[in-house]
Amino acid sequence: MAKVIEVKYFNTIIVKGVNEENFTWHIEESRIKGGYNNTAMDLGVRAYTTNQDFSEQRRPNALIYSGIYNNRTGVNNTNQFSVSENITKALDIQNGSIQKLFSEDSALNVFQEEKVSWIPIDKDIIYTAEGEGLSTGTGVFLGDTVSYTGNYGISKHPESFAYYAGRKYFADAQKGVVLRLSRDGITEISNYGMRSYFRDNMSRAKHIYGAWDAYSQDYIISLYEPIDEVNRNFTDYDSNHLYYGSLYRTLAFDESVLGWTSFFSYNPSFMSSLKNSFYSTNQGSLYKHNVDTGFNRERFYGIRTPAEVTFVFNPQPDLSKNFLTMSYE
Repeated sequence: MAKVIEVKYFNTIIVKGVNEENFTWHIEESRIKGGYNNTAMDLGVRAYTTNQDFSEQRRPNALIYSGIYNNRTGVNNTNQFSVSENITKALDIQNGSIQKLFSEDSALNVFQEEKVSWIPIDKDIIYTAEGEGLSTGTGVFLGDTVSYTGNYGISKHPESFAYYAGRKYFADAQKGVVLRLSRDGITEISNYGMRSYFRDNMSRAKHIYGAWDAYSQDYIISLYEPIDEVNRNFTDYDSNHLYYGSLYRTLAFDESVLGWTSFFSYNPSFMSSLKNSFYSTNQGSLYKHNVDTGFNRERFYGIRTPAEVTFVFNPQPDLSKNFLTMSYE
């Protein structure tokens, strides 16, 4: 069916389209005054492609990076994700989703639920006939993925991550262990006398907060477990650690003795160090630790908890023993 359209405005370009509700029509005018064989307006060559599959895709095991950013030259392509370039890096989906990224020197550490790997930045790794890896320059931003030895990951607790002096601490709740990643690989530091403790309590934790205490030079980890005071669906009940229907277990790991040296009664929601001081937050308030004000000792967040020291001795008194944390005669 033919339809006559009266053109009222000239020298303009209107996108074509049809509104089916009120039957309004739009045309694209390309000639001056709309006259026959008049001078035409041309926008030149327009290269485009149509992507019919425009639905959202979630790839929890993949990385994507944008164009470069150079403040010195004024180049800012961080909003560009060209599909014509190789800008994605996918890891093994069997190891779960990516939970944490940590850049260290020229390597990007990737923490998945079941695996920890590292990817060279602006480099690639090739292997010789003897199986030795060589790092070479490449135009690819992210090189080949290299996995650390051991089937450990960070589960779904990236908040347990802490970093200091090349050492990275984190927790794998699915396996019930606390781990340290350094130059010698992944070490299970929960094996230093606390394996069964973390195995039994970590699986029930909803959040696992971790931080490095720059004042005491300790790795602090706090297990947060919601509890039901009506049904009592929790074990190892300690009234000193019961706050607002939650059970907190906060511990400190000391690298100098390779052991878990202290239990704390405070229940943090965030921890961090700044200028050799240790801070934590609770109920939206910020607290500074290790402040010696005399009467405020044994207090966390205004609540006083008596300090205790527990001695563990070998039951064989006829043997001479040396302890790393103390010496006696």
